[in-house]
Amino acid sequence: MRPPRASFEIPRRLRALVRSRETSLVVLAALIGTAAGLVVVAMSAGVDFLHRTFFELSPGERLSAHRMLDPVRALAVPVAGGLAFGLAMALLARWRAGREVDPIEANALHGGRMSVSGSLSVAGQTLWSSGVGASVGLEAGYTQLASGIASWVGRAFRLRRGDLRVLVGCGAAGAIAGAFGAPLAGAFYAFELIIGSYSVASLAPVGLAALLGHVVASAFAPTSLGIIAASASAITGRDLAIAGVLGLLAAGFGIALMRGVALCEALFVRAKVPAMLRPALGGLAVGALALLSPQVMSSGHGALHLAGVLDRSLWAIALVFVLKTLASMISLGAGFRGGLFFASLLLGALGGQLFASGLGAAWPALGLDTNAYAIIGMGALSVSVIGGPLTMTFIALETTGNFWLTTAVLVAVIIATQVTRETFGYSFATWRFHLRGESIRSAADVGWIRDLTVGRMMRHDVKTVPADAVLSAFRETFPLGSTTQVVAVDAEGRYAGLVMVAEAHAPELEATHAIGEILRHADDVLLPYMTAKEAVELFDRTEAEALAVVDSTASRRVTGLLSEAHALRRYAEALELRRRDLLGQA
Repeated sequence: MRPPRASFEIPRRLRALVRSRETSLVVLAALIGTAAGLVVVAMSAGVDFLHRTFFELSPGERLSAHRMLDPVRALAVPVAGGLAFGLAMALLARWRAGREVDPIEANALHGGRMSVSGSLSVAGQTLWSSGVGASVGLEAGYTQLASGIASWVGRAFRLRRGDLRVLVGCGAAGAIAGAFGAPLAGAFYAFELIIGSYSVASLAPVGLAALLGHVVASAFAPTSLGIIAASASAITGRDLAIAGVLGLLAAGFGIALMRGVALCEALFVRAKVPAMLRPALGGLAVGALALLSPQVMSSGHGALHLAGVLDRSLWAIALVFVLKTLASMISLGAGFRGGLFFASLLLGALGGQLFASGLGAAWPALGLDTNAYAIIGMGALSVSVIGGPLTMTFIALETTGNFWLTTAVLVAVIIATQVTRETFGYSFATWRFHLRGESIRSAADVGWIRDLTVGRMMRHDVKTVPADAVLSAFRETFPLGSTTQVVAVDAEGRYAGLVMVAEAHAPELEATHAIGEILRHADDVLLPYMTAKEAVELFDRTEAEALAVVDSTASRRVTGLLSEAHALRRYAEALELRRRDLLGQA
């Protein structure tokens, strides 16, 4: 991860005014929401321009809404675009070493600190990936750039950690609200996925940012998901039970989809395909799938707007469902930049349609409304992949305006959420973190506790003794009461174990015995980068009162000593400070 560089700072008096008044944060949130709406408009216009240029579309046409594409362009554009993308990423890796953090990681680990230049880079990569037809969603670019701008503004005002995290959430809220025409969904996207909690203090800034993001984006290009179920039949108790079954199936498919992306990526690695060439090969595969169905290309937003896509035969819908699934997994696995939000909405709608049609064919007496189940499936699959149960529920409500249908969506969403959490435990974003070795499960702020490391808590004045020393010499050097434990090191200065001073003075031990016979915790050591929480867990597991700190498990050079009592005290102090901070924000 590359830490953001120092940013421009606002004059002290204005900073003090903003930091002292809660209303000032709401004003900043309004500016961020407006900027987020403009980000959505600009990126959408950029992708439309690329689609018109590369695929010869007419103004207003959407790539994934086309019934047929020129075969040459359908193959050539993703391949050439993927090759250009791979070359650009190779050059970027030399110019800017490291990786950029997304809003979830920024809020979880870095107190909302993001690089605005890095966010511009990610947005550009997402725009190009979607522009050349890769099956990726633009929402990742929208939220990255809007949240990056919010972080830059917050750091310019030197906002407190909690306020900066809220402002980053405001950027994401405005972006999602503008992208989907759903301000309530945008606000809860921020609460559930970016901030990781809801508080009264954050309601006004996040809600206003979402509203303004929607208003600004709609002023330039009115947006809706395009699936209208206002005429859906009445939802009964039977439909609620069937929606629960659909939620269960959606969770299973969502988990398979996320694992499929990781599998595709692993296959490219095992095949030893150079990273520079993977997007081109992925583009070739997506182009070949597009020859069968153009709906697989880009985000799939156009396919959602294509009313006829849900009026096709069952086999035609199944074909689009399978091809879009493959295209999404291949695009992301090959290295194209983007998200699965739009794809999960389309796949969920198609899956709900297939489920209702198949069940209706087997049991005609049910009389299921396939359009209603398209909405239910859309919410259930999206929540499995993206997370945010209330976010997906409000998308359904704001899309259809049907409260009873939203009740069925809520049932499916609850079941899909619980099954995914219990059996998999990740959303797509946190699953990617897991594959990188991170343990982030949500945007809940854990960076503050990660700052409290063993290296910061340990004592540096460590008393050592050779591991081959005899007890008589040890007792003379370390009499009872002088210290509690001493670190033993071997002839090469590596950690050998701990000597308990009281145990070394036990009368039943011969003075000629070597201390190597009474060493404890020879294999239990702490590392400087471990967090206080990890240290406490190790103390509990080893039942040790103190442990040595070594520089690495390979060299085992002793750098310090940490006692369980001190670690617990510092951990408790940090928890108390965090509790007071949260109370202050509320």
